[in-house]
Amino acid sequence: MVAHQTFLRSRACIALMLLLSFYAALAEEAAPAKKAAPKKNLGEQIKAILNRPELARAHWGIQVVDLDTGKSVYSLNPDQLFVPASNTKLFTTAAVLAAAKPDYRFHTTIETSGEVDANGRLLGDLVIVGRGDPNISGRVVPFAIKTERVPPHTQALEEMVDQLVARGLKIVDGGVIGDDTYYSPQRYGEGWAQDDLQWIDGAPVSALTFNDNVVFVNVQPGERDGDKAVVTPEPQNSYYEIENRIVTTAAGIARKIGVHRDSGSRKIVMWGSIPLGDSGVKEPLAVEDPAEFTAQVFRSLLEGRGITVTGKTRARHGEIAQFYDQLPAPSPAVVPTQVLAEHVSVALIEDVRIINKTSQNLHAELALRLSGKLAGQGGSFEAGAAAVKQFLLQAGLSEEEFVFLDGSGLSRRNLVTPAAVVKLLVYAARQPWGPAYEESLPLSGTDGSLQDRFAKTPAVGLVHAKTGTLSHVSALSGYAQTLGGRGLVFAIFCNNHNLPSGKTQAAMDEMVTLVVSQGGGRKR
Repeated sequence: MVAHQTFLRSRACIALMLLLSFYAALAEEAAPAKKAAPKKNLGEQIKAILNRPELARAHWGIQVVDLDTGKSVYSLNPDQLFVPASNTKLFTTAAVLAAAKPDYRFHTTIETSGEVDANGRLLGDLVIVGRGDPNISGRVVPFAIKTERVPPHTQALEEMVDQLVARGLKIVDGGVIGDDTYYSPQRYGEGWAQDDLQWIDGAPVSALTFNDNVVFVNVQPGERDGDKAVVTPEPQNSYYEIENRIVTTAAGIARKIGVHRDSGSRKIVMWGSIPLGDSGVKEPLAVEDPAEFTAQVFRSLLEGRGITVTGKTRARHGEIAQFYDQLPAPSPAVVPTQVLAEHVSVALIEDVRIINKTSQNLHAELALRLSGKLAGQGGSFEAGAAAVKQFLLQAGLSEEEFVFLDGSGLSRRNLVTPAAVVKLLVYAARQPWGPAYEESLPLSGTDGSLQDRFAKTPAVGLVHAKTGTLSHVSALSGYAQTLGGRGLVFAIFCNNHNLPSGKTQAAMDEMVTLVVSQGGGRKR
């Protein structure tokens, strides 16, 4: 009897448990499903980046649009003016491609108004006439991944010396003249900082440009602790007097070298220390007068080939007034000249790649002046600026959206809106030279100034963009393709920050990666 009752109680418990489970299941079905946390949209994610304490104090301007439709994907202060730094080069290179076309070539000639007699004697001066070729140097062209230079830097000049030797030239009964009158003698842009002018970034502008208008000064340790360092210019020249105060120290001590040259001076003072076993350092120092420097180097090459030069070496510059006078100048006496040798440059598009991928300031300034020259307005900065302005108005920009006082972006007096940059990029993409222009920009994680950025992100290989950096200024603008294949155009500016440039660049890269990963736009 007891066993039977126990059995009945067990069955009742089981029935109760099954009933409770049934009602629990019904309740679970009736209860509303828990919603997943909503995914933040692109704007919210970008805002989260900009609200970080270290970034929130800066002034940001952003514009992202669909390349095909022009529809806005994201914007922040798109119509406010920002210092663009080297994003200025986007405007300069687009304008020069429109004016000159990608296959334009520069001609540098060796000319004379004298005659070469039967004995190989030139009765007259030998003149090197520059017409703005930026690549008379040891730079490897076409550009690939990063800048490479292969000595001798004088190879283009040596080719012209070879042509003179082949003509039988043995004596120059006159001087060697570097002629840069093709462009106005305006060496520096408005708003350039004085401390930039000593270095390659602030090298002076000249229609006769050689070796990026710098002397490379190589510094190597001496043989023993306490010896003076070994300092040699490259290429070999006597253009500058170098006062060497650098001493060799014991191995393991940190290298510390200082360099100073007063504006207008031909004397360079170098001081500091370099340890034994150090691999050495190469400092690119800007020359004061590129035309004279080129003439000096050319003369040394002539003499190295056994050609005697009896006269002086000097430069021939144009007068600034001639580029501004509205009244016709009196016609000078025509002096017949003959071309004895010539160097023809690589195509312009190859230099546009150098300008944009390496952010080369001097080459950008030369491109600006070429635009002015081809527009028939002369080779001055003002002529180039007028040509660029006319091009931008044709591209749909308004005068209120930009102010440019140089072609490279070294000037802090340049201003532009993010919206203006995007308008330019969209317009350029629709031109015959547009694909070459886009390709000239650094490619994310691959080459130029973006070679080491966007590493291990979805944006690698999907962004062609121009960088821009000055103290307290960062910029990044260009073209992007989303993971879904949509084409976008963007401009990002950060002004008035007090952070290492790497911090603002990382934030920009993070934003662009978000755009690439989920940005809107119609699939192409």
